[in-house]
Amino acid sequence: MLFKKKKLLDENILKIIYSKGRLKRYLGFIFGVLLVAISYNLFMLPSEVVYGVGGIGIILKKLCGIDPATTIMVGSILLLLLSFILLGKDKTASSVVGSLLYPVFVKLTENIGTYIALGDAEPLIIVIFGAVINGFGLGIIFKMGFTTGGTDILNQIVAKYGKTSVGNAMFMTDGLIVLLGVFVFGWTRVMYSIISLYIISVMTDKVILGISESKAFYIITEHETEVKKFILNHLSHGVTVLDARGGFTGNHEKVIMCIIPTKEYFVAKEGISAIDPNAFFVVTDAYEVSGGA
Repeated sequence: MLFKKKKLLDENILKIIYSKGRLKRYLGFIFGVLLVAISYNLFMLPSEVVYGVGGIGIILKKLCGIDPATTIMVGSILLLLLSFILLGKDKTASSVVGSLLYPVFVKLTENIGTYIALGDAEPLIIVIFGAVINGFGLGIIFKMGFTTGGTDILNQIVAKYGKTSVGNAMFMTDGLIVLLGVFVFGWTRVMYSIISLYIISVMTDKVILGISESKAFYIITEHETEVKKFILNHLSHGVTVLDARGGFTGNHEKVIMCIIPTKEYFVAKEGISAIDPNAFFVVTDAYEVSGGA
């Protein structure tokens, strides 16, 4: 009974989350898919950069002359069926729209190269620019709570049944497709693909999380009062003191936690070090700060 109540509560929370700003989310999702499709046809396909289902489409076009949009559509449908069988209805439902819309947009934008001529641009510049646009589009899609399906589904399946993380599954599936490109396009294109994958992952994270405008400081010092006064009076930022205990010594410690704007990072770091050269502190990016006085 308790499990059923918890499940109903989780489902209600998810309904509330996904119902908020539905129009904005769908418009953002469509725009993101359009960007990814444009990037594919304008940059990735001409550069023969292979990864994901789109990469298989590029390989089959080279070997058999098959339209990449057709390959992506067939591959997406097969993966959706596989997802329904192995992952269940709920997991599959979130991938249906993206899996079907993406190949449609790839088909609709297949002639974009005739309208936007890249001329004699360096291949590496084309790959980098395409990866940035692709990552930006994917970031919008994920931020809106959607996915384009494809190898994302395959990664989940491999992770579940291979008893591994999604990150390792992605390394295996995308890595295998990239390696297939060696036999068709050679090592240069594979190196372009690896560069592209890295840029896409970084760009996607930046869009989802944003560029960090603040830093979170966690400070352990013997001069707690002086450090607090410096942050409160000179930097004009609040502090929170946390109770902690050393894992090895078992000694009770006080941890000063504060959020500092990135532009004040240098002053904060040097000020803490000046007050207590032996202070231990950890600084992390704070992508979103809300609440508090």
